[in-house]
Amino acid sequence: MHTKTKKLAVLAMMSALAFVLAAIPRVPLVSVPPLTLRYDPKDVIIIIAGFIYGPLAAFIVTVVVSFLQFISVSFTGYIGLIMNIASGTAFCCTAAFIYKKKRTVGGAIIGLSVGVVFATAVMMLMNYLVVPIFVARVSREEAALLLVPLFMPFNLISNSLNAALTMLTYKHVKTALQSARLMPITENTSHKDKRINYGIIIASILVILVCVIWVLIHRGFISL
Repeated sequence: MHTKTKKLAVLAMMSALAFVLAAIPRVPLVSVPPLTLRYDPKDVIIIIAGFIYGPLAAFIVTVVVSFLQFISVSFTGYIGLIMNIASGTAFCCTAAFIYKKKRTVGGAIIGLSVGVVFATAVMMLMNYLVVPIFVARVSREEAALLLVPLFMPFNLISNSLNAALTMLTYKHVKTALQSARLMPITENTSHKDKRINYGIIIASILVILVCVIWVLIHRGFISL
């Protein structure tokens, strides 16, 4: 199979998988009446596509998945389409761009960390501008008051979860694609790499645990 054909096939599979992860029942993450924001892990797949093929691939998958949501499972219309593209571009493309410049574990961590912060800032601005249009009951002033208690923690938590899940799954997905001969084998795993991988696994699990505990506390399942 030609290299470009393999790339298109992989991106098509990743777009389909990301759409499935976006379409399944999503988890209520943060709630401040009258709004409840829900989490889905589709960005994990989009970031992996970006790590493998670059930020343009991440953008293409983001647009494809956002459009599929728009024509099928989304109830937010064009506004939801714009918000999904903005969120995916800010997070996934930023992380993929930095990782493309520095293709190391450190580069992945830096890229994901910058992506989390940048996407959170972008989506706080987008929510401030868009929520009063989409939710008639919420004025611009009320949207501003929701930025810190609702939109900031939601984006920090959801993006941090996706960053941690990406670090846990990226190597496995890449190895599977190499085993299927959908991409070339370009790296050898040394004992040092294995030690680093163990550290990444532990750190990623800790991030996930912190996020889950925060959500449980916020939603009243755990009291302090």
